[in-house]
Amino acid sequence: MKKRSYARIHQSKECLSPLGDISHRSLFGGYSLTVENVVFAMVSEGELYLRACEQTEVYFVKKAAPPLLYNKRGRTIELNYFRVDEGLWGDQEKLLQLSTDALFSARREKSRHKAQKRLKDLPNLTHGLEMMLWEAGIADVRTLHAYGAKRSWIKLRNVKKGLGVRVLLALAGAICGIHEAALPATTRQELVEWGQLYELRHSR
Repeated sequence: MKKRSYARIHQSKECLSPLGDISHRSLFGGYSLTVENVVFAMVSEGELYLRACEQTEVYFVKKAAPPLLYNKRGRTIELNYFRVDEGLWGDQEKLLQLSTDALFSARREKSRHKAQKRLKDLPNLTHGLEMMLWEAGIADVRTLHAYGAKRSWIKLRNVKKGLGVRVLLALAGAICGIHEAALPATTRQELVEWGQLYELRHSR
């Protein structure tokens, strides 16, 4: 299977060379394709998947193209990429156009994210916790603030049930922009009591 994937990577680099210097590296059990460190496609099990964006999604949904699936700890995660079928491989002009759209969209999103603070840049939030928040559907600071500490913690526990009240306090501190130890005593006590009650109710 690795041999098939490398053959597909080579084919992709040749066909999509007008996009620029295409690099690849291991990611999500497959390989990401990048131009100037911007990921616009994935190769998995010998198949090419293009990153979804407004333009590419219209085409791929119409074609009922399957998304890229990633298995992590027994859970299947649907990634935002669509498979390129043989028909599209046969239409080099259309493939290049869709790939250009995917790259342009990825560049725009990366530029927007650079201007935003990452989750792991907030107090108390490690890279590992940031990854779990992404899995729970909380990918940026704005979403974390919108959900709030309690709802975000519940969503995290759906990803990893063993998370304790300490993570709830860490989230509350991150939202306030302070270390969890600096939370006001009344806020801290209310969160601990609420979290412990939640754990008790959901352990039965």
